[in-house]
Amino acid sequence: MKEQAKLAVLIDADNAQSVNIDGLLDEVAKYGVASIKRIYGDWTNTQLRSWKDKLLEYAIQPIQQFSYTKGKNSTDSAMIIDAMDLLYSEKLDGFCIVSSDSDFTRLAARLRESGKTVYGFGEKKTPRSFVAVCDKFIFTEILGHHQEAEGDKPAAKVRKDLTVDSKLMRLLSDAVDDIADETGWAYLGSVGQKINNRSSEFDPRNYGFKKLGDLFRAIPQFEIEERQPENGSGRQVYIKAK
Repeated sequence: MKEQAKLAVLIDADNAQSVNIDGLLDEVAKYGVASIKRIYGDWTNTQLRSWKDKLLEYAIQPIQQFSYTKGKNSTDSAMIIDAMDLLYSEKLDGFCIVSSDSDFTRLAARLRESGKTVYGFGEKKTPRSFVAVCDKFIFTEILGHHQEAEGDKPAAKVRKDLTVDSKLMRLLSDAVDDIADETGWAYLGSVGQKINNRSSEFDPRNYGFKKLGDLFRAIPQFEIEERQPENGSGRQVYIKAK
């Protein structure tokens, strides 16, 4: 059995919402074990009250950082220093940085330079610089229960919304072209890996679909074929551009 990746989850309480913590930790569990969970903020500030009930429930260690100077975010500095300490003192495979603040861009880059996988979590307003530097960036809006399901929209509207997104269509088409064999068919798993390598923030849930295959099925410019593996059970999905 393959050993799970050991991850450190570092949360910027000033730039993260407690309402998303359930979905966030569920998402982290997909990539490994959250062996360290810390949250940083000035806990004398009443604005962080919503986090306090969550700390005990999810065994998240609060790190106190007083705001000595108005307008200065001392929480960022504490997180960055802690992350570098953990980099050298703990045997970790990756870091989950939870914030919508671009101040963590250089930290994420430094951790990746040291061979660690970096997962970013933040709102869609997160600056592009931070999003792009992560191995994978997950928008916290898709982790809540308030997002609109694509299944509630008319199918024709869903297809139109997707096909007019030129950036998305180019990303999907290029990935299929790169993987396709001489007949034009590409294995979905390899296509997904190619897409993630090119776009850290890509996630089919951003478009209302739980799986990449469901997203491709909603776009009429692609064909879908399910095949029975020669050795093994289950089905393998292949994609082809029409």
